[in-house]
Amino acid sequence: MEDPNSIPEVPPDNISPAQPAPPAPQLPPVAASTPAAAPASLPQPLSQADERTWAMLAHLSILLNLFTGFLGTVAALVIYLVFKERSRYVAYQSMQAFVFQLIAFIGFGALAAVAWTVSGMLAVVLIGCLCMPIALLISLVPVAALVYGVIGALQCNQGRDFQYWLVGEWTRGILTGN
Repeated sequence: MEDPNSIPEVPPDNISPAQPAPPAPQLPPVAASTPAAAPASLPQPLSQADERTWAMLAHLSILLNLFTGFLGTVAALVIYLVFKERSRYVAYQSMQAFVFQLIAFIGFGALAAVAWTVSGMLAVVLIGCLCMPIALLISLVPVAALVYGVIGALQCNQGRDFQYWLVGEWTRGILTGN
């Protein structure tokens, strides 16, 4: 006699011990265009708007030199190092700004200091008074460099290729290896 409270064992439907289990459902493959499928080592290229913005900021970094004397060159170099793999345009504009600032602020700044020192020493002999206008002109080069850097920033922001006089071709040669 069967126990009325016991649950009878029911064999699974249509599965015998000799039959293999049904295959697990397959997930659809991940499309190659999704960001998760892209290798982490390849940097994403910048959009045109981002390129223009970063190129403009590289040129505007010259304004940092007004307050710090040299951090504009550091900022332009950092922009170059961060974006050199993501945008040739930003790399070129930021390297150009870096080289231009090195020449205009550090080079001409040192030259202006020497010119004023020599002029001050020679002022005792009256000849130095004649050198002071030259020292003044040399001192104005960094101010002109500020204006030139802002012009470069505006042109980059408008999407135009900007090239510093004398520095642009030289920088392009450095970056392309020519």
